[in-house]
Amino acid sequence: MKKVLLCSLCLLVCALGINIPAVAQPSQKLVNVVVSPDRPDWKYKVGDEAVFTVQVLEAANPVKGVTVDYEVGPEFFPTVKKEGVVLKDGKMTLKAKMTEPGFARCRVVAKKDGYTYEGLATVAFSEDQIRPTSPEPADFDAFWTDALAQARKTPLDPIVTLLPERCTPTQNVYQVSFQNERPGSRIYGILMMPKKEGKYSAVLWVPGAGVRGRQGFNLGDSIITLQIGIHGVPVDMPDGVYRDLGSAALSGYWRYSMNDRDEHYYKRVYTGCVRAVDFLCSLPEFNGKTIGVTGGSQGGALSIVTTALDPRIRFMALNHPALCDFAGYLNHRAGGWPHYFREKQPKPGEVEALSYYDVVNFAKRVKVPGWFTWGYNDVVCPPTSMYAAYNVIPAPKELHLYLDSGHWIYPEQAKASNKWLKEHCGIR
Repeated sequence: MKKVLLCSLCLLVCALGINIPAVAQPSQKLVNVVVSPDRPDWKYKVGDEAVFTVQVLEAANPVKGVTVDYEVGPEFFPTVKKEGVVLKDGKMTLKAKMTEPGFARCRVVAKKDGYTYEGLATVAFSEDQIRPTSPEPADFDAFWTDALAQARKTPLDPIVTLLPERCTPTQNVYQVSFQNERPGSRIYGILMMPKKEGKYSAVLWVPGAGVRGRQGFNLGDSIITLQIGIHGVPVDMPDGVYRDLGSAALSGYWRYSMNDRDEHYYKRVYTGCVRAVDFLCSLPEFNGKTIGVTGGSQGGALSIVTTALDPRIRFMALNHPALCDFAGYLNHRAGGWPHYFREKQPKPGEVEALSYYDVVNFAKRVKVPGWFTWGYNDVVCPPTSMYAAYNVIPAPKELHLYLDSGHWIYPEQAKASNKWLKEHCGIR
């Protein structure tokens, strides 16, 4: 059990791109708030009524006389809120309806002995009918064609440095860097290369949000992998350096120049992902035809973006993509991380500029197979926003739901994703 909890925590950290202390508190709690929908698949049609059974348990038994607060309604827009409700037998039922496609969330906070404990469940209403609200610029394709053309005027100028301490008997491990959109602007990453001579498939791993080092992405001895950072700094520095950068110069980088499509921070990030593909394709060990991309959260978004921008990508596998449907909040429904307009109205030019970076507009241009996974209880990347992108992908796709998961993945999800990637690299 301890191994499963630790694996889940590590996967969450990778998805969010954050640092944690060496010793982490176990996820098991003394009191559990269990919210259970009345349908096992958590799916309803618009106009149906969802019934949630709420139980507050301690040592697997109902907590009698416990006090709870609760809210029910669309994600981030609850229509019912109540505080100080006493559950005589530790149990109650709540109901929800939706008049349009989306997700309804039941969130319950129990209070006992000075502590608070939270539970939630989020159910789908005609989720296959959710569509984007963010606008699509008329010159979207022209903008990105030009951005990539301008970036490629800068030579890659790759620098490859062996990291002997990370090498294995079957793999060489390198820190690499290459130029991005202008001279001196570099992308850094960890390259894992099979030692045995041959031609190999390749997979690009793109990062979740935050600022941190990289250890490499290992898919075995027969696949080239490149795990990149996006901030133009080496990925083998002490953790404290990344904490300092994340708290200072790179704090809230996703909000830089939100009203300027040419200066927005993600412009160099998106071009940098394609330059990473350029680098992989330049390797003599690459087989010249089989390359995929993978990532979670911000990395899930970057997987879709890279696939849409670069026809050399043959497949992608990702979890809970961020940066989807920014304008959702302007249409009274949940938008994707980083929730630009959840708490404030856009300033002039922001909606127009950010539409060039919204993942929903890239999703429409995906032409290769995709493997997706997420959970309905994600409060960082709300399922409404993720479905807004997923539903407009015209290419073959498969979605693997782990309904109760939040902004993290189970070890089983990671294993299934890696298995799918290996199969598409020709490894059985």
